[in-house]
Amino acid sequence: MRLLDGAVLLNELGIDHLKNAAVLGAMSDDAIAYLLKNGRIHAFHKGETVVKAGDPSVSFFIVLKGSIAYYQASNDHSEHIFDFHFGEAVGFVSMIALTPWPGTAIAANNSYVLEVTTDLFYALHCEKPLDFGVLLINLSRELARRILTLAKTVAELKKADQ
Repeated sequence: MRLLDGAVLLNELGIDHLKNAAVLGAMSDDAIAYLLKNGRIHAFHKGETVVKAGDPSVSFFIVLKGSIAYYQASNDHSEHIFDFHFGEAVGFVSMIALTPWPGTAIAANNSYVLEVTTDLFYALHCEKPLDFGVLLINLSRELARRILTLAKTVAELKKADQ
């Protein structure tokens, strides 16, 4: 893993491309640039660990390029349950819940991710409250979709058990 300069990456990917990210959609150009310039941009090679089960949840990550595989810890093993792709956020739920990471996130391929720490999240709230509201709506929408998918999966599993 290596850190990248947010301003350089912003020029490389382009603001229009980043506005297509689900989590960043409808945010102002200024707010997206603010997040990239003030957040930490990590470049991961395929197979590198982004975060592991039990780590403190002091941030969440937005996939800017590539994908992140998420493995949920369960008793004495981990189970792959989801891949996060461009524009999706991983770790927001744990950060908001103030719980340690319940699973492990690993780069599924070479990836760039933006780390949004609790400090940056709060600073965005203070400095750009309208964009912060949009970010919260985007994160909530993504979370709601995951809950709906989970509910459907549970229902299908219950039906299969009958």
